[in-house]
Amino acid sequence: MKPDRHEWLAALAPAALLALAAALVALLLAATLEPAERSALSALLAPRAALLLLALVVVALAAGVWLRWAWHRWGAAPGRVAELLQVLLAGAPGRELEPRGSAGSRALVETVNRLLRERAVWRAELDTKVREASRQAEQEKSRLAALMAELAQSVVVCNLDGRILLYNGRARLQFRALSPAPAIGGVEYLGIGRSIYAVFDRALVAHALEMVQQRLQRGVAHPSAQFVTATRSGQLLRVQLAPVREHDGGPLAGFVLMLDNITRDFAEESERDRRLHEHTEAGRASLANLQAAVELIEDPALDAATAARLQGVIRDEVRALGHRIGELAHYTTETMRTRWPLEDMQGADFVTAALRRIEAEHRCRTAGTEVDPALWLKLDSFSLIQALVFLAGRVVDEYGVKVVQIRLQRAGTRAQLDLAWIGPGVSTETAVAWETEAMRVGGEASALTVRDVVQRHGGAFWFERERVRAEAFFRFLLPLADAAEPLAGELLARRESRPEFYDFDLFQTREMAVELAERSLAELAYTVFDTETTGLEPSAGDEILQIGATRIVAGKLRRHESFEQIVDPQRSIPERTIAIHGITPAMVAGQPTIREVLPAFHAFAQETVLVAHNAAFDLRFLELKERATGVSFDMPVLDTLLLSQVLHPNQERHSLEAIAERLGVPVLGRHTALGDAIVTAEVFLKMLPLLQAAGIRTLEQALEASRRSALAKLNY
Repeated sequence: MKPDRHEWLAALAPAALLALAAALVALLLAATLEPAERSALSALLAPRAALLLLALVVVALAAGVWLRWAWHRWGAAPGRVAELLQVLLAGAPGRELEPRGSAGSRALVETVNRLLRERAVWRAELDTKVREASRQAEQEKSRLAALMAELAQSVVVCNLDGRILLYNGRARLQFRALSPAPAIGGVEYLGIGRSIYAVFDRALVAHALEMVQQRLQRGVAHPSAQFVTATRSGQLLRVQLAPVREHDGGPLAGFVLMLDNITRDFAEESERDRRLHEHTEAGRASLANLQAAVELIEDPALDAATAARLQGVIRDEVRALGHRIGELAHYTTETMRTRWPLEDMQGADFVTAALRRIEAEHRCRTAGTEVDPALWLKLDSFSLIQALVFLAGRVVDEYGVKVVQIRLQRAGTRAQLDLAWIGPGVSTETAVAWETEAMRVGGEASALTVRDVVQRHGGAFWFERERVRAEAFFRFLLPLADAAEPLAGELLARRESRPEFYDFDLFQTREMAVELAERSLAELAYTVFDTETTGLEPSAGDEILQIGATRIVAGKLRRHESFEQIVDPQRSIPERTIAIHGITPAMVAGQPTIREVLPAFHAFAQETVLVAHNAAFDLRFLELKERATGVSFDMPVLDTLLLSQVLHPNQERHSLEAIAERLGVPVLGRHTALGDAIVTAEVFLKMLPLLQAAGIRTLEQALEASRRSALAKLNY
């Protein structure tokens, strides 16, 4: 850290004072001496002038060092105490200042610590009252968040500016599938505070809102509007828009979007219409030919050769017409089969439900063996459980089987479900008879057969016997759930807790007419990022190895909205840097290059303010790749290194670890890009109230203060 002006003054003051004192003594002494005495004194001191000057310099340096030490120990102590006290006042209670410096400084710190302890007690009491007062509101919010998370429909809530306030897991998965870009770094359209107009045309939403407002004015109790739109990736969405009002009868505060992806349905309907039209036109032509041939063949004057030729035409047209009708019937059957409503269900849950039903109906023992817990099935669980219960009942009743087992494993692109038992087998004729027999379960007959159930699932069914183990089983091949879009429930099951996908405070925000620089720091959206590189010299050929980023919106860290991607640097990685970040050549092999990753990161960071620690270093790497990737990082940038020096000029260290320790931020995952980005984000959030207390409230003020920092001259 560069010495400040107080340190320069402390170091140079002794030399100046000694020089001034020496000059005054010399003048006074010269005034009291006679000319002859002055000449004699000059002759005496002239040969020893260098020695006297050296002594003066040594004394001045010694005094300067002592005064600098004294300044740090006593003079700067109140400033350091004041800076740390501001941190403690803005941070969590419970921390205290460390007594340092002179006896007076230590006494002052002890007094401040006593006040901090009293403040902590008062603050704890106040927090208890606030928590109790807000408990009911938090319960309501939690209920709504839980409800939203479990909904099978995609739901997005926005304010009137189109900024996303809330979304559920299904919406996140659907928006991820809508993205035309490759899945790099986890970049997504959806995120708290992001604009819904990245997906939808603003004019469409404005038109729908206008229709809703007109219906509200007409007194419609629950108005809504619906439209269909095509996304940039070519997907078709059916969107229903409903208003969110500040209170009953109050003005609009935002809107809810409920989305259905109808791309597949539209394609199927189009294909069905095309086939129907094609077969209708072909059938009309065949019927016209048949009608003409029949009319001609009835002519008594027709010769035998012509009659035979007309009969051939009739046969050909009838055959072609029959073939087309058969094709249409087969297509219709297949379409009806695939259109049967199948739902995603975790395989282990299905097996558990089937075993319980078999036990309840047939009073036999059951067991689930070799069940893959990761499998998700697309099925009609009711009819398939009926089929299993029916087959188990026939085996138990007719062959006296005591134990029935169900196995579930992956078999290529489908799931393999076995209903197995140890004991006598079933003949092929009996198995076929059971397959085509109307099912009867619990005394109730069904119109369905096992074959119908299998066909509706687009699967397969057969009977097998393993003579070595004396085991017999019925085997079903069933469709797996679409891996590209698992259920929201599955997404939540893989996490320890539900992510925070909502922020109702954003209902209070509005698009401001002022420039971005004039906006409050508290209301801006930030992308906090970090890079891991092959070295420290971007201009000398070092490359980016990893980019990690997270977002801050409405003063909250959005951990689940993150970007993390390893980059193939297309060059060697020095061993000395591998020891720091742990990224090896094997880890970067097959990863995308910076030409692919940087545009994805740019899309993630758009419409936000960039934040980094020692941002000049990371930005230099990005700037050198802008021409090659076609993107430009022209958004504002804040640097926690510079802001730390602005807030705490009396502190000696401004590394990320030192700042985190000073602000009470735990440091985890250092020297991974995302880990460092998260630590930097938490540090920045701790800085925001300190900046406000220092009178730095807007982005423009923060940038100007950073430019004036003594550390703002670092170049790479």
